Amino acid sequence: MRYASLASGSKGNCHAFSQGQATLLVDAGISLKQIRLRLAEVGLDPAQVRGVAISHEHSDHIAAIPVLLRKTDWDILATPDTLARIQAIQGIEIPRSRWIPLRAGEASDWNGLTILPFTTPHDAADSVAYRIEAGGLCAAVVTDLGHPTALVEDHCRSLDLLVLEANHDVQMLREGGYPPALKARILSRVGHLSNEAMGELLGRVLSGRLRTVVLAHLSEQNNDPELARFTAEGILRGTATALHVASQASPLLVADPEN
Repeated sequence: MRYASLASGSKGNCHAFSQGQATLLVDAGISLKQIRLRLAEVGLDPAQVRGVAISHEHSDHIAAIPVLLRKTDWDILATPDTLARIQAIQGIEIPRSRWIPLRAGEASDWNGLTILPFTTPHDAADSVAYRIEAGGLCAAVVTDLGHPTALVEDHCRSLDLLVLEANHDVQMLREGGYPPALKARILSRVGHLSNEAMGELLGRVLSGRLRTVVLAHLSEQNNDPELARFTAEGILRGTATALHVASQASPLLVADPEN
């Protein structure tokens, strides 16, 4: 199994998992054109994309859905509540033939991947993160959560690859130019994970199995990649775990995360 972050941040999110002849996207918050270009840039075949699993209905995770429905035959994997919110927000109807229903806490087999959505505390209808297994490898994409619940912590254990939110530095956010209401939302227990909270969660789930950590969904205004990296490095010091920081502007490929 290979993983790539195609885009990660407040302007659009998209992750890719490739196994055999099938690629699954997690979220589609950038254009179809950019999805295809960035897949090709990291050596993944855009023609092998078979579906996209949606974490929740915020625009930076679903922006491409209407175009995907018109120009691809990809499956749309989502919980019923998230599907309903996407259709209401975007004014579209996703055909039943295109929808693969998911439920938090229930694993599904799809094109050689085992996909397990699990609930995250975020201000959305039915926000989930994803744990994905194939070929003896296990990965998770865990972003858009206000705090790390015990459930989240449990699902972040026994992984080979962890994509984990490091959205903001609390001081930068508090001193920055966002409106007070937006600051309060981000800092809330259904907002986004700070560098500090990311480090605390990472420290609790770290094991000898974890080979790769990718820090994701960094705010361009309220974080600095070096601050996020410094926090994670402090947790990972002395381990063999590789650390990467995903970008909004360019893709990142992590191949064979057990190596």
